Amino acid sequence: MTPEVFVDILRDALWLIIILVAIMVVPGLIVGLIVAVFQAATSINEQTLSFLPRLIVTLLALMIAGHWITGMIMDFTKDLIERIPSIIG
Repeated sequence: MTPEVFVDILRDALWLIIILVAIMVVPGLIVGLIVAVFQAATSINEQTLSFLPRLIVTLLALMIAGHWITGMIMDFTKDLIERIPSIIG
């Protein structure tokens, strides 16, 4: 049981978190930026115009990437379970 094993597990977990969060947040950021530019150009200050497209795009991203996200989490969990013998002994 060496500290390198735990560092590897933590690194893999953090990388997985970064990827999964980016899948959900980046499309909303892009749409939010486009809507903000549109609002600035037309001087429309409606709050729902900013919120609703980001919500819809985030939900669509989750629907499209949901299967892939679940597969990545399952692969990581399977990898953790396979590493148990190297952690114990």
